[in-house]
Amino acid sequence: MRLLLGFLVATTVALLGTAPAQAAESTAARSAYAENYVALGDSYASGVGAGSYDSASGDCKRSTRAYPVLWKNAHSPASFSFTACSGARTGDLINNQLGPLNSSTTLVSLSIGGNDAGFADAMITCVLQGESACVNRINEARTYIEGTLPGRLNAAYDAVRARAPNAHVVVLGYPRMYQLNGGCFFGISERSRAAINGAADLLSDVTAKRAADHGFSYGDVRPAFSGHEICSDSEWLHSVTFPIGDSYHPKAAGHSGGYYPVFNALD
Repeated sequence: MRLLLGFLVATTVALLGTAPAQAAESTAARSAYAENYVALGDSYASGVGAGSYDSASGDCKRSTRAYPVLWKNAHSPASFSFTACSGARTGDLINNQLGPLNSSTTLVSLSIGGNDAGFADAMITCVLQGESACVNRINEARTYIEGTLPGRLNAAYDAVRARAPNAHVVVLGYPRMYQLNGGCFFGISERSRAAINGAADLLSDVTAKRAADHGFSYGDVRPAFSGHEICSDSEWLHSVTFPIGDSYHPKAAGHSGGYYPVFNALD
């Protein structure tokens, strides 16, 4: 009986002792991601449209309201490098943004691919040239997204992994632009809006697959932006703006209410 009681006590102590240790290890593993953070990508990562741009960032237009900065302010990582830049394509990311990455980097965020697919040009076409030209241009973008973009994303993701072999990498996607049958009475046609949303969905699907194949986490921001698209009652995205460069980019609310929570859940 004493042996049995001793065994039960020892087992209980062991179980009670290991649970906190396992929890501590889990917490330590998670917090390790926060130590050295590098934010890469295009205008959706740099914060174009959110305002409050860092003058030192020049044409890259890095905003103090962008989701990488919001995360940095909330988590206080040991180091933070913000190289995302307006207009960046996958090649620009590879050639110009990877300098801060190294074996000590523990967290990377990136949003890339929209400029490769020509979304900015497509939106200009849709606004200025009418429905037929818009749909044709969107179809060209879809062909690129399906045929060429996967290889471009592979190259970018391979380069990130090679430079930061120990990092947890989070790829953030893009929202749908429009709430269909919403409150917009002017602007492009409903068919054009649906075509743009369809291309955004395709871009998300392709990007998610490429990210998963590289072992990266993918943050789908479309659910977070649902009800906050252009033509909704609570828009987190700009329509046409002056200056024109902020057009079709998230407002500050899109970063704080959309991108940041999605990223924070995956860090």
